[in-house]
Amino acid sequence: MVWIKARVEVVHADLERETAFWTGVVGGPLPPHLTVQMPDPPYDWSGGPGVKVEVVRDIPEPPVPPPASFPGVLRTRVYQICVDRPHDWYYEHGAEDWSRMTGGTLEPFDRRPEFTWVRIPGGPHPLELLLQRVGTNDPLRAHLDVGTSDRTAEVRRHLDLGATHVADEEFWTVLNDPAGFPYCVTDRDPATGELTG
Repeated sequence: MVWIKARVEVVHADLERETAFWTGVVGGPLPPHLTVQMPDPPYDWSGGPGVKVEVVRDIPEPPVPPPASFPGVLRTRVYQICVDRPHDWYYEHGAEDWSRMTGGTLEPFDRRPEFTWVRIPGGPHPLELLLQRVGTNDPLRAHLDVGTSDRTAEVRRHLDLGATHVADEEFWTVLNDPAGFPYCVTDRDPATGELTG
């Protein structure tokens, strides 16, 4: 069994604030597949603080958590981690690498060809894995995606928790968390998996 875990790695000065923020996002204690922590040594290879993807083997996978509800927001859940790959060479080779590491199959998103899912066997999983082709000068990094039944209300809730607004896109909104790491709130309903936007 293979599954993925997201680690939000921060410097010590941001640890308490970042933990409080993501605890507020999920509405309770952080689940086993999402942690906020200082980086584990060695520190050099992973590019410093940021969101990291960990491929987990030989440890039982935690269950898919139910969506949370908040005033004005019927359903919301951190459901996906997206790996941003600059230009075609990194994207294509990265897709092959993720498929090999997870045993997953690649599923392009016809509506937006810059996106490809890595469909890991045995799903659904607590976190799905998405690859995104970004601009040549954009950094190689990963970010979390939060799916919701009401993007406008959910974005407002995140801003109240301490996020900052970056941009509105076709069916997602880009925010920065308090440590400055980008993430997205999307129109993908976490109860059905359907894109509502």
